[in-house]
Amino acid sequence: MAPDWADALRPVEGQLREALGYVAGQASSGTQVLPAAKNLLRAFNQPLADVKVLILGQDPYPTPGHAVGLSFAVSRPTRPIPRSLANIYRELHDDLGLPPRVHGDLSAWSEQGVLLLNRVLSVEAGNAGSHRGKGWEAITTAAVTAVVNRTDGAGRQSPLVAILWGKDAEGVVPLLGGAPSIVSVHPSPLSASRGFFGSKPFSRTNDLLVGLGADPINWELPVL
Repeated sequence: MAPDWADALRPVEGQLREALGYVAGQASSGTQVLPAAKNLLRAFNQPLADVKVLILGQDPYPTPGHAVGLSFAVSRPTRPIPRSLANIYRELHDDLGLPPRVHGDLSAWSEQGVLLLNRVLSVEAGNAGSHRGKGWEAITTAAVTAVVNRTDGAGRQSPLVAILWGKDAEGVVPLLGGAPSIVSVHPSPLSASRGFFGSKPFSRTNDLLVGLGADPINWELPVL
């Protein structure tokens, strides 16, 4: 965890320890918990100060081998790419003309200040949504609040655009303090055709960033 994230999350350190304790207890009882313990807090590795885009999802992929601690991402060797991510790539192509990638490594986005965060940071393998209400929501509420409340040297709110996919993500709108948000249904195959496709989140985000005086994101991912 980056030092400024550690400072920002210190007020919820007790809740964080409880959530991590729950995960550890599940694992010790023989339940497979995803992602791997080393990746549970991976979203906070990049500095808080660098965040300018928040992409908020629901909870990690429940398929073993998929979840890596960054929302919607998988490791480079993972095949096939999860269907939600394939839909994201389809929209990325339709929006910006960028070619889909055969890998699901989104770390190039996080390195540019895109916080790839799930509302809930762990899940039981094969049981989507199983760790809702186990304490993670307090942590991610604090994280979103910390991102929103950053200021520059002149005391002005730091540039931020929120991309909220799905009902769980949409629930943080009241926390955004007026920061611009792009809200749609989740890119899951169950819902993508009901408003995710055609929402143009990537071009709209860059337009908003430029309007806020920030550099746009280069959404093109490197090849393998």
